[in-house]
Amino acid sequence: SMAGRLGVGCSLGMLVLATALSAQAQTPVPKEFSGSWRAEGANGAVAAGGEKSVEAGLNALRAGGNAADSAAATILALTVTDSSSVCFGGEVPILYYDAKTRRVEVIAGQGAAPRLATRAYFASKPGGTGIPARGIEPAAVPALLDAVLTLLERHGTTTFTQAVGPTLRLLDKGDKPWHADLARTLGKLVEAETSADGDRVQGLRKVADAFYRGLIARDIDAWSRANGGLIRYVDLASHVTRVEEPVTAVYRRLTIVKCGAWTQGPALLEALQLLEGEDLKRLGRHAPATIHRTVEALKLALADRDSFYADPIFADVPLSALLSPKYVELRRLLIDTKQASLIRRPGDPLKLQAILDPARDPVRLGTGGPSSDTTTCLTADEQGNIVAATPSGWSGVVAGSTGVWLGSRLQSFNLWEGHPNVIEPGKRPRITLTPTLVLDDDRRPVLAVSVAGADNQDQLTLQLLIDRIDFDIAPAESARAPRFLSDDFVGSFRQTPPAPGRLRINPTFGGETLDALKALGHRLEIRAGPLASAPVVLAIESKPKPGPTVPRYRVAGDPQAGRHVLAY
Repeated sequence: SMAGRLGVGCSLGMLVLATALSAQAQTPVPKEFSGSWRAEGANGAVAAGGEKSVEAGLNALRAGGNAADSAAATILALTVTDSSSVCFGGEVPILYYDAKTRRVEVIAGQGAAPRLATRAYFASKPGGTGIPARGIEPAAVPALLDAVLTLLERHGTTTFTQAVGPTLRLLDKGDKPWHADLARTLGKLVEAETSADGDRVQGLRKVADAFYRGLIARDIDAWSRANGGLIRYVDLASHVTRVEEPVTAVYRRLTIVKCGAWTQGPALLEALQLLEGEDLKRLGRHAPATIHRTVEALKLALADRDSFYADPIFADVPLSALLSPKYVELRRLLIDTKQASLIRRPGDPLKLQAILDPARDPVRLGTGGPSSDTTTCLTADEQGNIVAATPSGWSGVVAGSTGVWLGSRLQSFNLWEGHPNVIEPGKRPRITLTPTLVLDDDRRPVLAVSVAGADNQDQLTLQLLIDRIDFDIAPAESARAPRFLSDDFVGSFRQTPPAPGRLRINPTFGGETLDALKALGHRLEIRAGPLASAPVVLAIESKPKPGPTVPRYRVAGDPQAGRHVLAY
């Protein structure tokens, strides 16, 4: 069985031994971290950022809700507990696994560029500074609320009023100036729902109408006009949350599930395909050869991301060709096992060429900009439904008296004519947010991952997947393991230039490993701590017993990065 191949049925003694052997390589739990960073349970689990948000999600499960209800409560509460990393006017891509149908769908919670957000507008900015990293102008249309409502309508059992209850309680106790304003706005949405006279689905739609097409939308429009913003009522009124098919690839007979090319997610699939031919288990976990091959595969996959990925509604993204076996085989030949690459090398999937003609590469370079962070959310219920989501939104401004913070996601577009990800009205920016699900050959989930940390997200996710799939490492160990992150790509925020060969890495890998990587040509930047990345990991075990298969959950987060988890 797949559970046997992953070793999820291993004895407690083996798990203790494995943990003991790697204890020196794990990061310590900070003394100031007072919550739970690892847990096990047979009924449900929640992993996210702020402790109170995780409690909100678990309480939803205990009250009889399912994974969708739990995720809705968690995500809404995160806009308060993790308000520097996710905002109510931000975004959240969601992967939902339905245990009955064994299908995964994508709820594409990313807002588009407003109609006034044209290339010409930003190109004409004084000094050629491009799309700002902060402030009012880089705000995409708020998408988080409608994504949560879509999740509840399609898969949940509770009302918006029930889901937002913990958030309102957090706001009532809050002391930030915008807390009272956001509480009033949420109160108006609750009032809108009550007018549906108990019809749950109709009530959710009334909430959406009140925010996107009612008085709240009018207030945001008026404030935006008065303060130099680009969002207008028509942008809010026409917002839709697309429900899409995921993109998948097979690695070690497991199906890895990601959102589409409007995220960076498929780059992880390409990297895994490049590593499929490597015997990483023979090379050894955290061995220099394993790290080297992983980094070199990431460089190739991210180079393709930077040249080709964009909103597929607006751009013809050659995703099938990028993930095709013939193309991956050509790209794999570029990995030199003896030397780190110091040049950016996108390929040409349509012409089946390993390297793209530089004259045809649409990538230029920008000035770069800060990328604050994101947060995380995983939920699982007793029936085996799973949600993996990556909520985000930061460095924007609060929309006047609504209390709704807006994000700054338009900075993930570029201004390069002819590039697939050039900014256009109505287009979604290609984002870094990238939740992950892993299914076995019976289409049952065995792993869920969410990582915060901008361009680092799929880099760390790849390490977490290799830990679990190739080395059978438990979440509690994997989430705290030492990590390495390449900077050899075009940054997703104002197009930060690549840093050829630079590899941020924890010193806990040990001097011999670090010296070996230097000898391979990697330019090491040795740093302690989580390296601007924050994972949560959920492993799902299926234990046979009389009656239906009952899932068992092991969940963990990185306590250094403030990740909290609960299970029961």
